Amino acid sequence: MTPNLSSSSAFHDEIRRAIDTKTKPVGSLGRLETLAFQIAALQGTLKPQMKSCRLTIFAGDHGMASAGVSAFPQEVTRQMVFNFLEGGAAANIFANTLDIDVQVVDAGVAGAPILNEALVARRIGAGTANAIVEPAMTASQRDEAIAAGREIGAGEKTDAVCYGEMGIGNTSSASLLAHKILGLPLAPLIGRGTGVDDDTLARKNTLLEEAAKRTADILPAEDALAEYGGFEITMMAGAMLGAASAGKLIIVDGFIAMSAALAAQMLDEKISANLVYGHRSKEVGHGLILKALDADPLLDLGMRLGEGTGALLAWPLVKAAAAMLNDMATFDDAQVSGPA
Repeated sequence: MTPNLSSSSAFHDEIRRAIDTKTKPVGSLGRLETLAFQIAALQGTLKPQMKSCRLTIFAGDHGMASAGVSAFPQEVTRQMVFNFLEGGAAANIFANTLDIDVQVVDAGVAGAPILNEALVARRIGAGTANAIVEPAMTASQRDEAIAAGREIGAGEKTDAVCYGEMGIGNTSSASLLAHKILGLPLAPLIGRGTGVDDDTLARKNTLLEEAAKRTADILPAEDALAEYGGFEITMMAGAMLGAASAGKLIIVDGFIAMSAALAAQMLDEKISANLVYGHRSKEVGHGLILKALDADPLLDLGMRLGEGTGALLAWPLVKAAAAMLNDMATFDDAQVSGPA
């Protein structure tokens, strides 16, 4: 899916001239030039603004975790929410380094509601049902999660947004979503997630094959979310739709965020113009979705943490691309001779 950045070919030509007349050989900044073009087309100006960004982490639990698809127990989701709120996670450290604000959303963490003034409470329930044997959520829960996400995304005030997640079992959910929405074979989409051993990986494969057999081979995105999604993934998809409606650039993180972006694009293909793929996760399924969508990520650092960490690290490249278009001299400005 190549982003449909603007309906105006004349404006496209203006952007291309603005980039090509900078004091450099044409095309010499590679992917940054494509990124600058996307940002300018999205904002409809040759002087795009990319000064601020925010990370939102959506947290939710999965009923599948009880079946043993992860190396970590389900209570880690809740524990990590407190870690985010206290600023101790990798996402917090990267965000602080880059002067990016972080907010944490309870989309559906198992157990009693978490009472913390710093937490954004949008919980749909205390975790999803076990998608191996039944739908993860009802249609009304799915719609509520998407609506809550849309509200969060539409209210974004920064130029760009990063969306991350936390939810034990959510790589299993992402694998099933990609399988059902894109029709990709399931087995290659299943990876080690939190780092499962060989025996657990074999059990994970068996369980997800069992889950997949419950429904048709291909599902519409909204049905796939209800059957196999997590509250955090579904709410993130809604947030992407909301942020796109507000004209924001959305930096997509790894495998889990990619499954949300996949669902969101199937619900509204126009948001592809807003999506920048921050990095290629080491999680095998991520690369397969990127290939299926013909998507070109900015970074490949062998990461597979989630939390929005890969999206955060791509933010300086986004800022640099916009700054190049805004501030770099042209050949005429600098009185430098252009190509002969």
